Amino acid sequence: MKQGKVLLIGRPNVGKSTFLNNLIGQKVSITSPKPQTTRFPIKALYQDERGEIIFIDTPGLMRKTEDLLSENINKKTLQTLNEELDLVLYMVDPTRKRDFEEARVLGLVRQIEKPKILVLNKIDFWQTGKKDDYSAQYKFLEEEFSDVFYISALKKLHFKPLIKRIFELLPEKKEEKFENLNPYPVLNIDAKTFVAELIREKVFLMMGEEIPYTTTAIVDEIDERKNGVIYIKARILTNNDRYKKMLIGKEGRKIKEIGSYARKEIVLATGKKVYLDLQVETDPHWMEIYF
Repeated sequence: MKQGKVLLIGRPNVGKSTFLNNLIGQKVSITSPKPQTTRFPIKALYQDERGEIIFIDTPGLMRKTEDLLSENINKKTLQTLNEELDLVLYMVDPTRKRDFEEARVLGLVRQIEKPKILVLNKIDFWQTGKKDDYSAQYKFLEEEFSDVFYISALKKLHFKPLIKRIFELLPEKKEEKFENLNPYPVLNIDAKTFVAELIREKVFLMMGEEIPYTTTAIVDEIDERKNGVIYIKARILTNNDRYKKMLIGKEGRKIKEIGSYARKEIVLATGKKVYLDLQVETDPHWMEIYF
């Protein structure tokens, strides 16, 4: 039996969270096409008859850190590199050009003295031809990494050989059994944080390019009432009144839409009826207070 910690690292939007969600079979990390979707490391447990893997999904390292949010996201990722790790999965996206951001991540990966696997994601684009192919720019990495895998996180292609190799490289399990006290596979976030992340994901998916970056979600209360309904009181925070108006929408339609989609996903996660009391507030200092 094997047991160990595996770091998922790459630049933003390479598909780390999509890979982890589809591997675990449940949503453990929110996803969207926008940068800064993942804002802090997520630890999630994968188990089968071969052993236990704790995956650590890191926020994508960004080149620009001109604001407090970007700076803190990068800081949290760099702190994760100092944890006790057993293996590194370095994920790249061959549909995007190599750039300074990619070079920075590679430089950090090279400094980690642990077994490493190179994972080229989004190979399904070869079949569709809908995206540019920059895989030649990553070819030199195949000589640097002894283990290279081509996958599609979205289509769940070629997961089995990758997981097989991860187990082969992990150390033998210690005598003491790892106890997951949380029935949900996420190990390092509580219920309020998880619900807040689901709400924030819906903002990212349903609003324009500018708004998601300036928003976060806070859950103030989760309470199961006597009738079995879970009552959730939450707020979407943004740093400008004009964004608040956009989030609320004409006659409150947009916030109702965001709340409806978030509530449906919470119902799926909990299996219970949910009442979501969702408000929008302006707080120009939320990045300093809540992140």
